[in-house]
Amino acid sequence: MNEKKSYRLPFFLLTLVLVVGFLVNISWGSIHIPFEETLNALLGRPTETDSWQYIIWNYRIPKGLTAILVGAGLALSGLLMQTLFRNPLAGPFVLGISSGASLGTALLIMGASFFSGVLTQGLIGDISITVAASIGSFLVLFVVMTMASKVRDTMALLIIGLMFGSISAAIVSVLSYFSSAERLQRFVFWSFGSVGDLSWPQLTLLLTMILLGSILSILSIKVLNTLLLGEQYAQSMGIDMKKSRFILIVATGLLAGSITAFAGPIAFVGLAVPHLTRQLFNTSDHRILVPAVLLCGAILMLFCDLLAQLPGSAKVLPINAVTSLFGAPVVIWLLVRKQKMVF
Repeated sequence: MNEKKSYRLPFFLLTLVLVVGFLVNISWGSIHIPFEETLNALLGRPTETDSWQYIIWNYRIPKGLTAILVGAGLALSGLLMQTLFRNPLAGPFVLGISSGASLGTALLIMGASFFSGVLTQGLIGDISITVAASIGSFLVLFVVMTMASKVRDTMALLIIGLMFGSISAAIVSVLSYFSSAERLQRFVFWSFGSVGDLSWPQLTLLLTMILLGSILSILSIKVLNTLLLGEQYAQSMGIDMKKSRFILIVATGLLAGSITAFAGPIAFVGLAVPHLTRQLFNTSDHRILVPAVLLCGAILMLFCDLLAQLPGSAKVLPINAVTSLFGAPVVIWLLVRKQKMVF
C-alpha cells in the first residue's frame, strides 16, 4: 500500500504533462491558431474564424488522440513482449505482426499491378489499405498462435516470429522489384507511418482494439510479475504457461496489429518506452509499469508528433523517422549508462 502511495506524484505529473501535451499538440500546426482560440473550440465557444473550429475538431483532435492511442498501445505491447521473452530488445513487432501488415498492404498496392480494371483503380483507398494491413497482421498472428500451441519453448516462438517476418519482408521485396514507381512510392509513404489520417469512425475502432488489448494486459499483471522469475517458477506457482502465452500474444496482436493497420509501422516506441519507464519509476512491478507505460508512451508519441509537424510549414516529417531518431539514441544511452537493461 505504501509503495502505491509513493507513486501518486509521478502519476499525477505524467497525467498533467499528457493533458498539456495534448493541448499544445492540437494548437500546433501549419496553420497558426492561438492557444486561447483552441481552448474556446474545445469548450464549445465560438472562435474568431469558423475554419479554425473545423481544423481543430476534424483534423487536430483526431490526430492528437491517435498519437495518444498509438503511443500507449505500442509501449504496452513492447512491455508485454519484453517480459514474455525476457529480452530487453524485444518489441511489439517481434512476432512478425508489422511484417504481416506490410505484406498485406504491399499485396494490395503493388500486387494489384498484376491485375487490371476495377482492382487496380478503384480498390486501393485508405479504407482498403487499412483492411489489407489488418488482415495481413492478424493472419501472421494466427499462424504464430497456432505455433504457440505446439511449441513449448518461448525463445523458439520468438525465432518463429522473426522468420515469418523475414518471409514477409522477402515477398514485399519481390513485389517492390516488379512494381511501378507510382505504386512503390505509395507503399513507401505508408511505411513512413502517420497519425493524421484517421476519421472519427476509424479512431473509434482503433480505441476499441486498444481497450481490448489493455484489458487483457491488466488481467495478466499477476502472470507478468511471475514471469520475471522465469517460466519454470511461473509453472511452479500453478500458472498455465500455454494459456498465458496465448493471452499475451493476443493482447499484443490487438495492440500492435491495429496500430500498424491504422497508422503504419512505427518503430522504437515499443522498444524504448518500457525501459524509460523502468528507469523513471525504478520498479519491475507490472501493477505500476502497465499504467505507467501507457502514460509515457502517449506522451512520447505526442512529443514526436510535435517534432514532425514543422510549425509554419505545410510539410510534415514521417513520424517513423522522428520516433527512430529519438528512440535509437535513448536505447544506446540506456545501454551505456546501465551496462545492461534491468527487468
